[in-house]
Amino acid sequence: MQQYASQIHRCFRCGYCKFPTDYSSFNCPSYRRFRFDSYSTGGRLWLIYAWLKGEVEWSEHLADILYACTTCKNCTEQCPMKFAGDIVDWIVGARSDMVEKGKIPPRVARFFEAVHGYGNPLKLLRSDRDAWADGTKRYEPGDEYLFYVGCLGSYDENAQKMSKSLAELLNKAGVSFGILGSEEECCGNEIYMLGEMGLFQVLAEKNTQQFKELGVKKIVTLSPHAYNVMRNNYSAAGANFQVYHYTQLLSDLIKKNKIKLSQNKAKVTYQDPCFLGRYNKIYDEPRQILQSIPGIELIEMERNRQDAFCCGGGSGNFVMDLLAGSEDSPGRVRVREAYETGADTLAVACPSCLTIFTDAVKTEDLDEKLTVKGISQIVMESLSSK
Repeated sequence: MQQYASQIHRCFRCGYCKFPTDYSSFNCPSYRRFRFDSYSTGGRLWLIYAWLKGEVEWSEHLADILYACTTCKNCTEQCPMKFAGDIVDWIVGARSDMVEKGKIPPRVARFFEAVHGYGNPLKLLRSDRDAWADGTKRYEPGDEYLFYVGCLGSYDENAQKMSKSLAELLNKAGVSFGILGSEEECCGNEIYMLGEMGLFQVLAEKNTQQFKELGVKKIVTLSPHAYNVMRNNYSAAGANFQVYHYTQLLSDLIKKNKIKLSQNKAKVTYQDPCFLGRYNKIYDEPRQILQSIPGIELIEMERNRQDAFCCGGGSGNFVMDLLAGSEDSPGRVRVREAYETGADTLAVACPSCLTIFTDAVKTEDLDEKLTVKGISQIVMESLSSK
């Protein structure tokens, strides 16, 4: 963290990090939720700097402010300064410093303990990781793709629907793939973003070694979080495989006519996941999939693509939910925006978004008006019988 100490002071809290490109609303999830400048990126960086210089003492409240950041990267998109690309690294670095000093909030500590002990943040049995699979085959050397399901896709009731529909689509398209089942380990994306670098290294090395032993060359992930960490952070562990998010693969299969689609009349709006969009610039493929389905009308929310408003689930918040408890919680704000488009379906490409938005729809009493579905589910419902 000390290597950043001489740089953080360059942020002079101009406030651009709070907004989308057109300044139409507050686009920083934690600032939108709490409305105190300390929860904005600029305020958070100044608190980090003061802590590093010994001007403020550590407190649980300071740690809560630091961990309330979802690492959505809106600040990186909007910051006009040359150091914009370093901002998330500064925040992750400060968290890492807190981890090393044993000064983290209880909910974050429990998250780490769950992943370390159970291999997932939900504290569910490793043996139940493939309970959703219903006969989906295990990966074998020679299969073209390893389908990496991830923690939510394996355990969460709603996200399991995304997993099942994707597995069925790949089977119908004749794709050679398999899963790891109960042998699958947490990808570590949230562990990295929360600053537990020792545990992250263990996960990255364990996963990379397992993939090498199985001869894995290509991985398709359900979650943008897993896609991001395996594509961008596993190289230090010796990773040497190609990583795809499932929307990339489905888009290609549809273009090659290996997945044939029929009429599905619906008004759909789409949520850009932070780790797919802002982190990896994948904006078009999910939209291409939806637009290829006859009868679907794609309606964009006002904030979309690089300006999309985060669901609030990043950095482990899909479990810890540090931004919950208010109508200004990011998930609730976003489902209201989705409903206001006139859409009847909110399409997502991330199981974290699915989990957050499904709960938010219920809280906002929109159950009968707005349905949240993964893109794989929508494609599955749109398959042609021919």
